[in-house]
Amino acid sequence: MRRRGQNELFSTQILQVFDALIVWLCFVLAAALHPSIRSFAGIGNIDAYGLGDMMWIVYIVVPLTPLILEKFQFYEQIATKKRVKVINELFQSILLVGLIVALVEVVFKFSGTRRLIFGTGLFYTFGFLWLRSVITRRVLLEKSKRPENLDHVVLAGNSEEIASFLKEVESERLQTWRIVSHFDMAGKTVDELGDLLKKEAVQRVVFLTRHTEFERVARAVGLCEIQGVEAWLDASFLKTQVTRPTFDVIGGQPMLVFSSTPELSWQLFAKHLLDFFGAVFILLGTLPFWLLAWVGIKLASPGAPVFFSQKRSGLYGKVFSIYKFRTMVPDAEERLREVKESHGNEVDGPAFKLDDDPRIFPFGNFLRKYSIDELPQLINVIKGEMSLVGPRPLPVHEIEAIENSAHRRRLSMKPGLTCIWQITGRSNITDFDEWVKLDTRYIDEWSIWGDVLILLKTIPAVVFRKGAK
Repeated sequence: MRRRGQNELFSTQILQVFDALIVWLCFVLAAALHPSIRSFAGIGNIDAYGLGDMMWIVYIVVPLTPLILEKFQFYEQIATKKRVKVINELFQSILLVGLIVALVEVVFKFSGTRRLIFGTGLFYTFGFLWLRSVITRRVLLEKSKRPENLDHVVLAGNSEEIASFLKEVESERLQTWRIVSHFDMAGKTVDELGDLLKKEAVQRVVFLTRHTEFERVARAVGLCEIQGVEAWLDASFLKTQVTRPTFDVIGGQPMLVFSSTPELSWQLFAKHLLDFFGAVFILLGTLPFWLLAWVGIKLASPGAPVFFSQKRSGLYGKVFSIYKFRTMVPDAEERLREVKESHGNEVDGPAFKLDDDPRIFPFGNFLRKYSIDELPQLINVIKGEMSLVGPRPLPVHEIEAIENSAHRRRLSMKPGLTCIWQITGRSNITDFDEWVKLDTRYIDEWSIWGDVLILLKTIPAVVFRKGAK
């Protein structure tokens, strides 16, 4: 996570106050234009102006929007960030605000909400905040072009490290810097660095010191600290492929943290809300299918339990009991080895999949084709053991059989009812490596909007039995 200085932090707070004012004005404007919009759309006119009973929404949205924008890093690198990323952060923030307000309305049963005003207010908020970000970006870029506003920066390291760094750093960031020196850490002393800091009024030193002894680097960083100059230490000597470095302090000791899972954020909070309320909603809406499954299993396999429970590996391999409607004969687990030997395995790897598994009774095939057998896993979601969207949980014995350690990264996110594999072929995917690639792609690219899209695409995949077996 990028560190922000005091001036930047203060500027961010000013922008947040200004953005809160923009949000308030947007909802006032939406309320004022409400009658005209209804009349233009041909849905009737009304005489009432103003927000009226909707003021509770304003009290939530105005202070909440800037806070969520900050969580989505909307205020980071304002002058250098790509426009596509700005739009994505803004869209996700507005979507989350709308979701939170909708949940508050349902839970506390607020009445009098005019959804047209609410939707229009969010639309105006998106548009005006985007316009504000464009204007702010242009102002900052124009300001940064003036020589007196450039940050005086020293690049400390050998010539190869500095050249490599300059090739990779964003050109937009270099536009805000005046590099006053390429300081050779191996050929010059720390005292010479101190003299350079004074002479050039340096604001920041970027240490590119992969091949420099650490004691020398530590003394140079300490010198920067004494003079109040920012010291940025390159950590590329720790090569990672997908992990993101962050900084933390434990017991007074600075720690560089590398994580490949989504950071704790408002998006994860929204995912938890979506899981719980979504699972409850789906459970209540599918109760007739629960009754159908109950009666059908009792008739097709009398004397045996309706539900099936199995130990699965959840988050980081933590074992939990998954619930399903029983679709196999009662002694299915005991016959697994026999079936593997006689019929083989259609999946390459530790996972087991078999078309026309002889242990499945006819009504069980019907339940599987329409994924009705998966409905009891909504209880797992409500309990917090699973998510609506996430890598599918595998039986413990299949996880223990994994030989490639990289495949275990699919355990770094809570398992789900559906995931990318569900909407791209489901059981048609027979290569376990490909299955894992889809799961890790989901983890690396995760967003709350992505979860919503997967859920929406799962519906036709289930209804039209795409890849179901």
